[in-house]
Amino acid sequence: MTIADPAALAELARSSNAWPFEEAKKLVERLKKRPKDGPVLFETGYGPSGLPHIGTFGEVARTTMVRNAFRALTEDKVPTRLLCFSDDMDGLRKVPDNVPNQELLRANLGKPLTEVPDPFGSPEGSFGAANNARLRAFLDQFGFDYEFASSTEYYRAGRFDETLLLMLERFDRVMEIMLPSLREERSATYSPFLPIHPKTRVVMQVPIEERNVAAGTIVWRDPETGERFESPVTGGHVKLQWKPDWAMRWTALKVDYEMSGKDLIDSVKLAGQICRALDGTPPEGFNYELFLDEKGQKISKSKGNGLTIDEWLTYASPESLSLYMFQKPREAKKLHFDVIPRAVDEYFQFLGGFRRQEPKQQLGNPVWHIHGGRPPAIDMPVTFALLLNLVSASNAENRSVLWGFIGRYAPGVSPETHPKLDELVGYALRYYEDHVKPTKRFSAPDEVEREALERLRDALGQLDAEPTPEQVQEAIYDVGRAVPRYQDFAAKGATPQRPGVSQEWFSALYRILIGQEKGPRFGSFAALYGVEETRALIRRALDGELARFAALEEPVT
Repeated sequence: MTIADPAALAELARSSNAWPFEEAKKLVERLKKRPKDGPVLFETGYGPSGLPHIGTFGEVARTTMVRNAFRALTEDKVPTRLLCFSDDMDGLRKVPDNVPNQELLRANLGKPLTEVPDPFGSPEGSFGAANNARLRAFLDQFGFDYEFASSTEYYRAGRFDETLLLMLERFDRVMEIMLPSLREERSATYSPFLPIHPKTRVVMQVPIEERNVAAGTIVWRDPETGERFESPVTGGHVKLQWKPDWAMRWTALKVDYEMSGKDLIDSVKLAGQICRALDGTPPEGFNYELFLDEKGQKISKSKGNGLTIDEWLTYASPESLSLYMFQKPREAKKLHFDVIPRAVDEYFQFLGGFRRQEPKQQLGNPVWHIHGGRPPAIDMPVTFALLLNLVSASNAENRSVLWGFIGRYAPGVSPETHPKLDELVGYALRYYEDHVKPTKRFSAPDEVEREALERLRDALGQLDAEPTPEQVQEAIYDVGRAVPRYQDFAAKGATPQRPGVSQEWFSALYRILIGQEKGPRFGSFAALYGVEETRALIRRALDGELARFAALEEPVT
């Protein structure tokens, strides 16, 4: 049962070591030392210089988990806000590889992202605004409780003016913090203020010739024309270099919590020093590890490597993506298509176990954090991995074929009674077609494998008409342990008279019958697919049909 009493929940939360609670405890201590008028502010940052990627979503999802943990710890008596801040006034530094109309973008390099035309021709008009809209649409789809903030709008509306003027006044202190971190050639021309050229609209990285603190202006020169300009630091006429900008934002908005990637540890330290120089207090937070693509390279908005948000949601539920973000945030993880099936099945395993757990255990269950303490009750009688194997073996191309197998396997289960399972069926069909079918490679059985398969076909024929998955699995084990190649005497509980069964036997079954290297429990698959259908599949493998089919499917080179 879930915990309804806020005081009881807070008491259990204080003893939980789930990482969102550990992070939220830091905020509780912060408020004890520095009481605050107004809501506790959680912030996430986003640079819309390319299409939004999953890493951006991950930061919002994880921050939301910490926010929910904080609300539990404080019995929801302390108001909170989540601000998703877009640095859309940043200049476009390079053209992303994964967008159309690249010449259009190339002609607008250096301009604020909200002044760069959108290469997709969206109604939003600018590249920055269009990418903001994409991110917001996705966050809304997930139901996040957040406020969206545009750097361009905040600068132009004067939201940062007071802190910008303070930074101008303390220019030298900011420079003392920044210069030691810069290469010699860059430090010679560095300024935290980047004026926006009044004629070309390019965000200028130029040295500052004069500062007029009383007037709130900086004087600079166009390096190409030599023309001299005096720009107010307020009202959106300049923006800050990103590290001073980060510190300025923390100070001006009084941000209490913001996490960031491990690659920004040094930047967080510098921004914290600048924040203190502006009489601010740096937020709490932690550094998460980066996501990697299938080659082990950091995912990037401009490169478009790794998974996009839309790609994950084509093949799996939002909840499975949230689970992937929850798990081990301080470890680098591959973010590619092959992680999806496991994430889907693990989500439903955690969800299925939640109601059976004691309240203290529930607070460590990922689904508590994914659903803000209110995970739904969903019965999932078939795993995603099993569905993928079922599609593979049956060559099903639509939901109705798969539901025929499922209905026989689990009487009374239908799309109407189990809409989440019907969702999973759709995901499985798409995932199989795009990411399993192209990689299927059937192996022809050798003599040992052929004899073992013949024995398995006969053993399955001796089972009851509707055997349980356990009965099928035991029959598979019995066949395997009788074959010297597959005997494992080191397995737990193995004896000379009754050896264990090595993984090689199950690998052979998947290679020969399914065309894959591995899969879920074969007994569960055979029970779902049907014993007679499995026996027919074995016959086709023994007759060479599956290997011949694979040869026909091979691309011509």
